[in-house]
Amino acid sequence: MPQTATLTDADVADFRSNGYLLPHRQLFSPERLDTLASIFDEHLSDKGAKLSDELDTPHFRDPRLLDFLLSDEVLDLVEPLVGPDIALWTSHFISKEPFTGRATPWHEDSAFWNGRLSAYDGIVTVWLALGPSNRSNGCMRVVPGSHLEGGFHDNYVPTDMSTQTFHAQIPDVDESLAVDFELERGEFSMHDGRIVHGAKPNTSPVRRTGYTMRYFPASVRVMPVEQNAGWKIWLARGRDSAGNTYENA
Repeated sequence: MPQTATLTDADVADFRSNGYLLPHRQLFSPERLDTLASIFDEHLSDKGAKLSDELDTPHFRDPRLLDFLLSDEVLDLVEPLVGPDIALWTSHFISKEPFTGRATPWHEDSAFWNGRLSAYDGIVTVWLALGPSNRSNGCMRVVPGSHLEGGFHDNYVPTDMSTQTFHAQIPDVDESLAVDFELERGEFSMHDGRIVHGAKPNTSPVRRTGYTMRYFPASVRVMPVEQNAGWKIWLARGRDSAGNTYENA
């Protein structure tokens, strides 16, 4: 059975200081992991004109994913970092195809949500490896402690989207500081929404596939702005104190 005990005090302290955790343990049982991987395969085969790294918010369309996103296996890990009142912000299937998977430029997730939330210092992402994720196939890389800079770097520069997954990046990142998130299938990482991170392209014959699950404190207000029109959130655990409107689980 997977080890899904809650985080230790040392884990929480490390996360606050470094902005990430690499527990190197399985998140779901083998059977549940296989089910989730099968759901991903369905979404990949039905993606149409989308690129394989553009499968955003699949749970909006597929309620089967809520069985994973709202599960105790995940929420018991998130609660020590977010608190007892947890809202589901978003999820994303990420697939970098063999040899052709684009690089992910250096960025912080919070920059893409600027103005959409009332606070950004409590957002936690769980990154689950649906297959091996390593240096050769473009695993995620982070700059430890960069979340403490406050987020919202103002010096983004344009990228070439034929080779990069985003339109802009943070320049002049000291890559010698980067930590590679090498994961076996079924292992997970956790990171702060403000940490600077990216990934190299997939130069291997092995597809890199992950599922990101993102959560924020239910004391944070989802702002009534145009970018949030039609956006769906779920109260994953506890109570709301921000006046948000949630979907029914």
